[in-house]
Amino acid sequence: MTELLTRLFVRDWEQTDNPRVRRAYGALGGTVGILCNVFLFSVKLFAGLATGAISIMADAFNNLSDAGASVVTLIGFRMAGKPADLDHPFGHGRIEYLSGLFVAAAIIVMGFELFTTSVDKIFHPEKPDFTPLSMGILILSILVKLWMSRFNHSLGERIRSEAMKATATDSLSDCISTGTVLLGAVFTYFTEKNIDGFIGLVVAVFVLYAGYETAKDTIQPLLGEAPDKDFVDGITRMVMEEPMILGIHDMIVHDYGPGRRIVSLHAEVPYNRGILEIHDVIDNVEQRVGEQFQCEITIHMDPIVTDDQELDEARKMVEKLVREMDSRWKIHDFRMVRGDTHTNLIFDVVVCPEQAEEEEAIQERLKAKIHEADPHYYGVVKAEQSYV
Repeated sequence: MTELLTRLFVRDWEQTDNPRVRRAYGALGGTVGILCNVFLFSVKLFAGLATGAISIMADAFNNLSDAGASVVTLIGFRMAGKPADLDHPFGHGRIEYLSGLFVAAAIIVMGFELFTTSVDKIFHPEKPDFTPLSMGILILSILVKLWMSRFNHSLGERIRSEAMKATATDSLSDCISTGTVLLGAVFTYFTEKNIDGFIGLVVAVFVLYAGYETAKDTIQPLLGEAPDKDFVDGITRMVMEEPMILGIHDMIVHDYGPGRRIVSLHAEVPYNRGILEIHDVIDNVEQRVGEQFQCEITIHMDPIVTDDQELDEARKMVEKLVREMDSRWKIHDFRMVRGDTHTNLIFDVVVCPEQAEEEEAIQERLKAKIHEADPHYYGVVKAEQSYV
């Protein structure tokens, strides 16, 4: 069904990195979500009114909130697809994350309302009148929500959309909450013991948890989360395939919304090759990486000496000292400035993000260890954190 819908309603459906195609996927997902959730709300509302069951009513309004979320997602994708302008030179892609955050807030508010209503029903119970028809409606709802979860997860994977993956998770949690309502209905039908308020309470907790998970997934990109490891490793491999590039460091990835990533990194190249030759190589690498990973990339050239034995030995000594201090640290931009009385070893050491506040202390400790290992050497050290 997913394949059929995408081929019918998404033009050029295979070009998932194309902003126009992403908007079409977003429109498809939002429209399907609205139609399915409005349908489920209608049949559950009918069942809830007919039986007087607060748990079914709670589940119905949960579907109504999901329909509203689909509307927000649909609008968010359209707004996120707006091109860049003078005020927003990096485009409007982060609106997709904001729409997901709005959806999360709506889900949490709905969950709180269901929670308070269910508590009231526990203290002031009214016996519901469950029927085989209402139970059949709940079973239908579970089947529809299972399909919606698979549908949205498939679309989210195709276009790498956290908003759609969050919608898929929400649909799966709806299956669990509706299943709980169904079990409660069956229990009440056969035992005549009223647990409707307690079931409504369980549903409210599922709704609140779904809101929390959705909020977490959409807040992280807005706060500036670390880039995906596969994305970083893929760029690293492609850059290092160029024989003239001997190493890379200082990679930074800025995320301005799905499909709008800006990458910068430093590439170590031989100092004794022509600058025009190296520049041409770097340009070609930038073009290949940009096309493969759908990003804007800038590569800074760092020339390094490759034919100095004393420098190589000094570097190996420093690398050993660094590993002894912390095996996770790495060094780069290693240079040697010789003098009559002493020699400066100049380099950067990359430390872990949680050690950022200790950078000055790390620098001083490393300088002391270098001078202790060889009094002729003085370290000129800059400690910095990694952003990938």
